[in-house]
Amino acid sequence: QVQLVESGGGLVQAGGSLRLSCVAASDIFSGRTMAWYRQAPGTQREWVAFVNSGGGTHYAGSVKDRFTISRDNTQNTVYLQMSSLKTEDTAVYYCNHYGATTSGTWGQGTQVTVSS
Repeated sequence: QVQLVESGGGLVQAGGSLRLSCVAASDIFSGRTMAWYRQAPGTQREWVAFVNSGGGTHYAGSVKDRFTISRDNTQNTVYLQMSSLKTEDTAVYYCNHYGATTSGTWGQGTQVTVSS
């Protein structure tokens, strides 16, 4: 059974926008705070934003005011609307519950490449 499926990545110019989607299995999604993470080549995976089950959100400083996380509890889906993209946003983006460990279950991620 597929647990996490991310989609929506692509190649975009700096200043552009993308919307990422993630469909999660119920046991990962239901009632839990969900998050987006990203990993650039040669770096550790880092947390980007999270949304709790009630819709409350929090963002890393590097993406605050540019990214918007949301969720659809009826579809077990988390979204990440990314605007004013910068080259340093280039990474593979993953979703998971907030606090997921490296050794836990992860999806394949979706590649976001921002060109200058």
